[in-house]
Amino acid sequence: MTRPDLTLAREFEAAFAWWQAAGVDCDFADDATAWLADAAVAPAAIPDKTRADARRQPARATGIAGKEAAIPAHAAPPTDAPDPLRRDLLGESPPGDCAAFHDWWLNAPGLDTAQGYPRIAPRGEKGAALMVLVPQPEEGDRERLLEGPQGRLLANILAAMGLDESAAYIASALRCHTPMADLASLGASGLDAVTAHHVALAAPQRLLVLGTALGPMLPPDAANGLREINHDGRSVPVLVSETLEAMMDMPRLKARFWRRWMEWSASQ
Repeated sequence: MTRPDLTLAREFEAAFAWWQAAGVDCDFADDATAWLADAAVAPAAIPDKTRADARRQPARATGIAGKEAAIPAHAAPPTDAPDPLRRDLLGESPPGDCAAFHDWWLNAPGLDTAQGYPRIAPRGEKGAALMVLVPQPEEGDRERLLEGPQGRLLANILAAMGLDESAAYIASALRCHTPMADLASLGASGLDAVTAHHVALAAPQRLLVLGTALGPMLPPDAANGLREINHDGRSVPVLVSETLEAMMDMPRLKARFWRRWMEWSASQ
C-alpha cells in the first residue's frame, strides 16, 4: 500500500484538526492569538451627530436608590486605599525630659496598637552608655519591659559587653505588645517622630536597635547597618541588628551579632 502524497495545505489542515480535537484553539505567547476563532465583528459605525451628543453629555453612574450622579469628564480613576494618615502624636507640648516622657508614654491617647496588652514604660536613665531599642514589649510583660526570655538574653548580652543592666536605657518602639505589628505603617502614621524624640530625650552615648524592621521608625540615614543619628547638633552612633526573638530561634544570629558588635565597638 502506497502512502498518498500530502500537499502542504493538507498538512496544515490536519494539524489544525488535531489541535482543535484536543480542545486547543489559541496560541499562547505574550498575547493570546485566536487562530481558529471566528473573526470579530466590527462595531457598527456611529453617526457623527450621536458621537457629538455623547461628548456633550456628562458620564453618569448609578448611586444609592438607583439615582444617577454626573461624573465629570476630568475625574481621576479610582486609586488604591490611601496611605495611613500621619498624625502629630507628640502634640503642641511634647514631653521635655525622660520622666515626663515616661508618664506621657503610659497615658497619652492614640498610641495603643493592640487591645488586651498592658502599656509598658521604658527603663533606664538619661545619658546611658547604651540605649537598646526593641520593637515591642514581650507578650508576658506586665510591670517591666522585657521581663521574659528576651529580657534574660539581653541581660546576658549586656553582661558580655561589660555593661551592667542599670547602665543601659531599654525602650520599645510600641508601648504594648502587638501581634503582627506593621511597623512600616505605624512609623509612617507618626510613631517615627515619637521614636526620634525619645532618643533625643534619652541622649545615649550609643544606640543599639534590635530589629531590622525598625528601619521606618528611624531617620533615613540610620535605617541600615552601621550609621548614626544626628539630632540638635549631636551625633549618636547606631547599630541595627536582628531581634532578640530571632536570636533565640536561630543561635547562629547570636554569633553574627557579636561579630558586628565587636567591629562596631572597635570603630567607636
